[in-house]
Amino acid sequence: MYQRVLKSFVIVAFLVCSPSAAQAETSPEDTLRSYLKAMQENRFSDAYQYVSSSMSRSLGQEEWAKEQQYIVQMGEVKIFGFQVFDAVMVDGKARVPNVLKSQDKYLNQLGLDEHEVYDLVKEEGKWKVDQQTLVEGAERREFFPEE
Repeated sequence: MYQRVLKSFVIVAFLVCSPSAAQAETSPEDTLRSYLKAMQENRFSDAYQYVSSSMSRSLGQEEWAKEQQYIVQMGEVKIFGFQVFDAVMVDGKARVPNVLKSQDKYLNQLGLDEHEVYDLVKEEGKWKVDQQTLVEGAERREFFPEE
């Protein structure tokens, strides 16, 4: 009886304490969704955890968050929504297409959809947003063939 209870305890402890494969690694697409959601909700300190060291430019979380807040306020940036597509793996990077529905006072005053590709890299075993590029023309057709 004692051995059965001990064995059950060990199994339960293992299941509770061991992260599953799904918990251990978040996909590039899920990382990008989490980043964009945090940016949409102006939770810049939360968004920081999803950016690469290159993208954060070695700024600390508070400093980076303040910078993002300033950019969003000055540009009157509003993110209405986004649609993340499947990643394409290229040389160890994940290239993740996204259609951003947003508006700002400088580049997208009309609130037109923006076709973007985000490059994500692995740092310390986690996917991190490293770069964002607007795509048009042939490159747009490459990542968004059905449009």
